[in-house]
Amino acid sequence: MDVLIDSIRAVETPTGMVPVVLLAPRDDPESEAVFAIYVGVDEARSIARGQDAVDLPRPFTHDLFLDAIEELGGRVATVAVSDLEEGTYYADLELDTPRTEASLDARPSDAIALAARTGAPIAVDDDLFESESQNRQEFEDLAEIRELMRHE
Repeated sequence: MDVLIDSIRAVETPTGMVPVVLLAPRDDPESEAVFAIYVGVDEARSIARGQDAVDLPRPFTHDLFLDAIEELGGRVATVAVSDLEEGTYYADLELDTPRTEASLDARPSDAIALAARTGAPIAVDDDLFESESQNRQEFEDLAEIRELMRHE
């Protein structure tokens, strides 16, 4: 299923911020069903910076990796959240390179951060979306990550 980044939300806990990336169906972005992936704080910030096209004086890790891909003549073709094993999601980062196509095993947060920078399509396995999607309303009370980042 083709999805888009609906929002990046977070809750503040006594031990720190807990971010979640919500992915919604591309063909029905207002759907009640969203696919939630809990990510680290740094990854959530990186995804938000990628979406906002923030230009930084020095590259962070995702920017550096993308620069290397592009410098070598490649591009991010697609990102696919493909599996769930023992509570951990897996993703495939599909690259087009001058020599061939390549598929890299990736953490979903890293792959989504690259897609946010490039506009590459994001997909979630249909069966996985069906079994793991949650109601959007479960996350409505959580703050947008950008609001929390402004107060840091």
